[in-house]
Amino acid sequence: MPCLKLPSPISLLARPIRPIALATILFCTLKYGTAQDTPAISGGVGFFSNTNGGNTSYSPIISPLVIAPIGNHVLVESRATLTETFFPKGGGQPDYDHSHYIALTYLQGDYVANSHLTVVGGSFLTPFGTYNERLSPIWISNFQDGPLITGIGAMGTGTALGGEIRGVAISRRKYSLNYVGYFSARSDNEQFNAERSAGGRASLYLPDQRLEVGFSYGRLLQGTQENFYGTHVWWEPKDTAFRLRSEFATGQHAYGYWLEADYRTQAFGGLNSWVGRFEPVFRMQQTFRRDNISSDSLPGVNTQRADFGLDYNLPHNTRVLTSYSRQFSSNGNRNIWETGIVYRFLFPAWKGK
Repeated sequence: MPCLKLPSPISLLARPIRPIALATILFCTLKYGTAQDTPAISGGVGFFSNTNGGNTSYSPIISPLVIAPIGNHVLVESRATLTETFFPKGGGQPDYDHSHYIALTYLQGDYVANSHLTVVGGSFLTPFGTYNERLSPIWISNFQDGPLITGIGAMGTGTALGGEIRGVAISRRKYSLNYVGYFSARSDNEQFNAERSAGGRASLYLPDQRLEVGFSYGRLLQGTQENFYGTHVWWEPKDTAFRLRSEFATGQHAYGYWLEADYRTQAFGGLNSWVGRFEPVFRMQQTFRRDNISSDSLPGVNTQRADFGLDYNLPHNTRVLTSYSRQFSSNGNRNIWETGIVYRFLFPAWKGK
């Protein structure tokens, strides 16, 4: 299949997709011109507040991302997280305490063999479901916190340390079939912590319907071995700004689902009008426990939660996120209020030729 002449990594990174998804595209892109050899620095800066059960915490966060092409076939990419959290001391004390967290989210090298195969090595996001790889960056997600079922199939840390293959198995005008498979070694390293596991994901995309359906599988290969299964459905109807995303995941001890919908109107001057920049968001999610063994970071009891959000997309890649959530469980019902502002930055590491 011949390559198409595509834009540079800078313009590609401006789109709300995870960098590894660019690997196959960049194989073609890097064959044209020299400007594409310039590393791109992207990421987000945000400030969030969270009021959960009457206690309010504040979190400034920086999440830089680097993607560096080396020649025509190799990419190095990494993302980091730097955050400081301020939270009430508790016990009736009016003062706040704080904690900080600094770590690499992942660090990987990609060898783009062709449009059908990319070989990945290093520390990478576990390819189970869709949220971990596609929606977890702060400048992409519609809500501050991830779905309750994110821990299913994440293998503890949400990252793997080992090798991965991925690509487009079949590409036709009416459909395409994508795949990814991985193996992770066990690591107790503080920076690159991972569990021994294996798994993968396959997804079918129908471009005319703008519909994606996928299946994920993961197996924990250390300690008490467990299997994890998941499915996802994404739908973005053509010529609209409506998006529907959903996942179902099940493991040895719990299962659950989340469904999220967001919409921006084009009726009052387009998406960049002051009305079109509003983005109502709704997410419904539930988790169900099979037993009392908590090895998946899910709630200890059956939980239902409805999230109502209203985001505003300011110019210059700035977003204001607001949401109200109501959570129901046998441990008690509670309200969760969240607000935040996120700025997405993107620039070359140096001036290209």
